[in-house]
Amino acid sequence: MQDILFDFLSKYITLTEEEKNSILSLDIFHSIKKGTILLKEGQRTKESYFVLKGCIRAYYVIDGEEKTTAFYTEMEGLTPPCVISKTPSEYYVSCMEDNILIISNSDMEVAVNGKFPKFETLCRILSEELLAKQRIDFDSFKTSSPEQRYLNLIQNRPDLIQRVPQHQLASYLGIKPQSLSRLRARILEKKS
Repeated sequence: MQDILFDFLSKYITLTEEEKNSILSLDIFHSIKKGTILLKEGQRTKESYFVLKGCIRAYYVIDGEEKTTAFYTEMEGLTPPCVISKTPSEYYVSCMEDNILIISNSDMEVAVNGKFPKFETLCRILSEELLAKQRIDFDSFKTSSPEQRYLNLIQNRPDLIQRVPQHQLASYLGIKPQSLSRLRARILEKKS
């Protein structure tokens, strides 16, 4: 798993052996079982997650109903807002599959960034990329119809169609599962 991480990081920075060994000494690689809840509403945490293998989901529970807001798959990271604000979490994060995650915490990150300043640069670059991606995703969601959202999902994240239950996909798209079924049927009909 460390090779996967180092290959990913090499797209942004060059690591020395000392830096690689420093990362490996942190005990950040964790195998987490499907169904594990990493973060609950109301819980405080300092942990951030980076998916090496698997899929995690962020969701709110509103009036007893789960509202999925994001899926994170290979080479995607999540720092819950409560880590930055130091407040209780407003949502849940759970494992959709058996996962191999990098789990770091804010204290660890401060120590590593202090010792190796290039990691702070890396974090800034990754944060900027994530912010830009989330802005595009948000704008696309707000300006598109449910059908356009689904077609966009098929084009940009086709793996989720196979990896995620339909009711969670529907929630992610902002529609009911029945509406997703009708939408899929309509799209198939158009293709015929």
